[in-house]
Amino acid sequence: MISPEPHELPDLVRDLHQRALPWLPAGQASRLTWGPAVEPGSTVLSCRRLNRVLEHNPGDFTITVQAGTPLVEVQEALNHHRQWLAVDFPWGRGSSGSIGGLVARGLAGGFRHRYLGIRDQLIGIGLLRADGVAARAGGKVVKNVAGYDLMRLFCGSWGSLGLITELTLRTLPLPPQRRGLWIQGDLAALGRLSRWLLRSSLTPERVDWWSGPLAAQAGLADQPLLLLSLASVSPQTLEEQIACLGEQALQAGPLHCQPLDGERLEALQAIGQGQTTAEPAWLLRLGVKPGQAEQLLAAPCLRQLPLVLGAGSGLGLAWAAPDACLPAYRVEELRRLCKELGGYLTVLLQPTGAGLAAWEDAPSRPLIEAVKRQFDPRQLLARGRLPGVRPLT
Repeated sequence: MISPEPHELPDLVRDLHQRALPWLPAGQASRLTWGPAVEPGSTVLSCRRLNRVLEHNPGDFTITVQAGTPLVEVQEALNHHRQWLAVDFPWGRGSSGSIGGLVARGLAGGFRHRYLGIRDQLIGIGLLRADGVAARAGGKVVKNVAGYDLMRLFCGSWGSLGLITELTLRTLPLPPQRRGLWIQGDLAALGRLSRWLLRSSLTPERVDWWSGPLAAQAGLADQPLLLLSLASVSPQTLEEQIACLGEQALQAGPLHCQPLDGERLEALQAIGQGQTTAEPAWLLRLGVKPGQAEQLLAAPCLRQLPLVLGAGSGLGLAWAAPDACLPAYRVEELRRLCKELGGYLTVLLQPTGAGLAAWEDAPSRPLIEAVKRQFDPRQLLARGRLPGVRPLT
């Protein structure tokens, strides 16, 4: 792995291009084991030295940072001005990872329920093309529509189209008041409550499904639950929302509700984000149509797996501890189920020798490959890690 100084990057990328050497863009390189294996012989080019906050305009609610800046440092800089990026830290213990890595994998977490995904928070992007030429898209103000929408194209590209060097993002005020609520019990009753909530005028920050095994990890009953995060400028408003949800839970069925203060809510969210979990044998990113979440949670192939899933988005993560006996065919069974429910499954981590493809071919594979050829004609970037194109196993 190479971690060059910022001024060395363009020459280094040009040299790799001219010599036709395969290479892989990386941020802090903290999650290179996720997804398809790095092709042997590829040069991993880390942006860990691109780690500065370049500009923060609190009045415009924007921040410009270099791509290798750790997300935790970005949040700390914003916190001084009572602002934040409305995204989860990447799943797992240890380093929070870089803001560029977060964008490259298209991650946002459960906060997308209210604040949308990371791609919707991007305002501008700076990058190096595969041949070392610098390019930009977007701008530094929220109402900017200049140029092609490369920001969304690069979000979730896994480094396959170019090296992200700089990002401008929209920030938000930190909520003055934050409370939570977990609601647990019969799966069908929880489903009725979830459907009512998604149609209601209430605007929680997040509404996450938890599987029974994940609830058990948190010391609760081994039953599915809904974990809600509520934010407002008024404590009275939060109390009214919690009371309304409690009443609706009684109408939906036999459900147990427990209000949470901010500290307890944060502790539960940390469990759902894997911050208290050792590196698992399996880590699966999955998505289904939101209305199919109940069917997914009731599936036998998921019965022993901790799972957190956004009720509004249908996107989430499931995992298995190193000592859990989860054969590869069970994961393939879960993948088939996700497809039947209108979604997908991506294998982020798997045991050595499991041999599963990280992802399958997307229906739009020809278009994806055509875009790849335009950005990387020599096919040197992130070989085998092009989302939507099944990697060789």
